[in-house]
Amino acid sequence: MKFNYLIERIFASRWIAGPLYSDAINVSFKLKKRHILSMINFLGENYSNKSDIKSNVDEYLKLIKKIGKSNTNSSISIKPTQIGLLYSKSELYKNYSKIVESAKKYGIMVWLDMEEHQYVKQTIDLYLLKISSKNTGICIQSYLKRSMNDVKNIVKNNGYIRLVKGAYKESKNIAFDSREKVTENYANIMLYLFKNSKHFLLATHDLNMIELSESLNKKYKRDVMYAMLNGIRNREAVKLADSGHKMIIYVPYGTQWFKYSYRRLREASNLKLVLRSLLSRQNIN
Repeated sequence: MKFNYLIERIFASRWIAGPLYSDAINVSFKLKKRHILSMINFLGENYSNKSDIKSNVDEYLKLIKKIGKSNTNSSISIKPTQIGLLYSKSELYKNYSKIVESAKKYGIMVWLDMEEHQYVKQTIDLYLLKISSKNTGICIQSYLKRSMNDVKNIVKNNGYIRLVKGAYKESKNIAFDSREKVTENYANIMLYLFKNSKHFLLATHDLNMIELSESLNKKYKRDVMYAMLNGIRNREAVKLADSGHKMIIYVPYGTQWFKYSYRRLREASNLKLVLRSLLSRQNIN
């Protein structure tokens, strides 16, 4: 148990900015120097206690003000179970609206992370609530079989999608059960976005998907941004930014690092990449 904790803490130190929002801001400054934006997330999930939820919302409101004053052009990403999804619909909607409106004053983008499958519909409904604010986006996971239909619905409403492969453990009835099928669905959804959406974000460490997207964009000429997780493939992110691609790195901070790190370790399809992130330096100076 102590050994597992030690191993995961070593990984966490590579992927997580630190315990404070100032740590994430510091990383954002370094990224900006390399023409890479940051998407900052305060770690934590599955809160049902109202005082904990309020504390999370207050943290995001402080983070928004700090970003606004920092001139890093960072966005934020929040999990619905951080801000009231497991407490009540009214509390969730109230807190999300408060965060979005606060961020809008500073010109900050608010992304909704996608969590386990049982929260997908509620998360999409939440997103549609403030979609007209124009400073919101939502994560969609290609490993879920329902995701293509969700993407079509969101695009129909002029939404802004961040496409990922996904890292939660789900049943075969709900999710694709192989790396190849998840990647195939990612490519299919990506093609749909190129054909039907003006702008979107492709979050992937899969260089084959990036190469395919570059080919598609020669034809469709969309406003595409690429995203990666902090500490996994930072060097590649720098190369992409240097070649003129719009790049953003997901920068988590806080003390609740365990679940986030565990999901990274559990991604068997990314095992070699994850090990490489531990053995090679991914710092951006």
